[in-house]
Amino acid sequence: NKIVISYQDDGNSNYGTAVVGTVTGTAISFGTPVVFESAATYYTSATFDSASNKVVIAYQDNGNWSSGTAIVGTVSGTSISFGTAVVFEAATTTYVSATFDSNSNKVVIAYTDVSDSNKGTAIVGTVSGTAISFGTAVMYEDAQTQYTACTFDAGAGTVVIAFKDQENSSKGTVVLGTVSG
Repeated sequence: NKIVISYQDDGNSNYGTAVVGTVTGTAISFGTPVVFESAATYYTSATFDSASNKVVIAYQDNGNWSSGTAIVGTVSGTSISFGTAVVFEAATTTYVSATFDSNSNKVVIAYTDVSDSNKGTAIVGTVSGTAISFGTAVMYEDAQTQYTACTFDAGAGTVVIAFKDQENSSKGTVVLGTVSG
């Protein structure tokens, strides 16, 4: 019954940081911020894995060639602790967005794969304890994409990925995904 905010801390070398918030009525209070990546991070996106009761943060790790990376967090009281970061895309990754698919109990991360001509790509992650493992990345748009955002539609059992399609007059575009395994 907490919220978790992930962000790059401009006051601390853009390190990846997370903080736990507690809502009481119409107010919110925060615990002490915790660094999850001691390097510059960009495009952070957090989601809650309700099956494992863990938070997953996906981000671009500038300390590791701007690769796509994810880490699992455990909330305890007003603090959060983290497992070991795992690379899901060993190349420059931008516009990272994570969601949790409650039908399959999997995390889905959508992103722009800069090393593959900025194509829209998605990957499925499985949380086990404080670790996360990944399947094979799948391209969802064979064109340049930007400003990716994904969410899960529980009613339809579908992952929804919205993005700017650079090669289609920069139109806002949506694609639906279904997780299997």
